[in-house]
Formats: sequence, structure tokens, C-alpha cells
Amino acid sequence: MGIFVGYVIPVIHVFACLFLIVVVLLQTGKGADMGAVFGGGSQTLFGSSGAGNFLTKLTTGTAIAFMLTSLILTWGANRSPTSNLLERLPAPAAETEPAPTSAPADVPAPSPAAPQGQAPAGEQPPSE
Repeated sequence: MGIFVGYVIPVIHVFACLFLIVVVLLQTGKGADMGAVFGGGSQTLFGSSGAGNFLTKLTTGTAIAFMLTSLILTWGANRSPTSNLLERLPAPAAETEPAPTSAPADVPAPSPAAPQGQAPAGEQPPSE
């Protein structure tokens, strides 16, 4: 059914669309005979209300085919798969590295501005 909805129905749909456009453009409008009223035409103002001619029946059949293929394509496009792409992705791995530990509170961190061998400003060097 997937190949049929995926390839055959869209081709039928496009042909029905193009054929419907051609058939509608080939028909004469019902208002085309309005000028005949003033010129003495034999038809009524809005055309006869008898049975439809061949182009009218062809237009109706093509329009039905177009609507059916539209409905089938809409049904095929709205069928959601059972899984989602985000559901198929692997879960993120837990961190393998331990979290960095902070320095103990009783040992002050060395100041990067102080050169080696000298105490930072405001502190006394250790006496030996």
C-alpha cells in the first residue's frame, strides 16, 4: 500500500489536476450567450437547463477523481509512524569523569599575581 500511495496516487493526482484545468478552460461559460439576447439568439439568457453535454460530464468525473486522490494523499500524509526520531536517539551517557573537587576551605588558594617565593600582599612571609 505504501508504494501505491507514494507513487501511483500522486501521478494520478497530477494528471487529474492538469486534465481538469484543460477541460474547464475548453468549456464555454453560461454567460457567453448573454450577447445573443440583444442579437436575437435562440437560447435562453443563462443557457439551457437540459442534460449536461460531454465536457460537463468529463469535468464532473475528473473533479471526483481529483477529490478522491486529494483525500487519499491527505490520509497517507497524516499517518504518523509508531516511533519518533527523537525517541530513537540513544539516551545521553552519564558523565564518566568525576566532578572536579573544590579546594578545602582551610587552605587558601595561591594568588596568581604573587611571584614564587614571595607572599601575597598583606601577608607576612613565614619565619624560619
